[in-house]
Amino acid sequence: MNIAIISGTPRKNGLTKVVAKQLAHKLKGTLVDTSVLELPLFNGEEEQGRHPSVQWLRRVAEEADAFIWVSPEYHNGMSGALKNVLEFLSSHHFHQKPTLLLAVSGGGKGGINALNQMRTVGRGLYADVVPEQLIFDPIDFRSGGLSEQKETKLDQLVRDFISNRCQESVSFSSM
Repeated sequence: MNIAIISGTPRKNGLTKVVAKQLAHKLKGTLVDTSVLELPLFNGEEEQGRHPSVQWLRRVAEEADAFIWVSPEYHNGMSGALKNVLEFLSSHHFHQKPTLLLAVSGGGKGGINALNQMRTVGRGLYADVVPEQLIFDPIDFRSGGLSEQKETKLDQLVRDFISNRCQESVSFSSM
């Protein structure tokens, strides 16, 4: 099984990227890193489909069996970088593919609005957005990684996602 993890942070060293990289490593999944992916700003013009980054992104989405979207919450919503990635994809890429949503809050009180917005966009893309979700607050991070308690919670969520929502088995290694 191939799981694509979309890191919605435009920051090269943000907490969102910590979560996404950890998931990509544990799941041996494909990381779509918006902080390095050189996508143009989506404008709906057909010639954008010939851009190498757009072609790579569409190929990753086509080959994915499931998705995990991870976004920071900016101004009560998901990041513009994540929305831009999703604009280049269509319902064809997500139709009936399980999709897990995770949000990272910088202020300790956010995240839910980003999750709600991602859920709405996921419905528009016909993704099989699962009801389970998780928010990461600043207190959930320790020395460059997740706290032991939050990592345990994430591991269980991902195990449940794989066993309950994904058709094929996928290897998952706890850290």
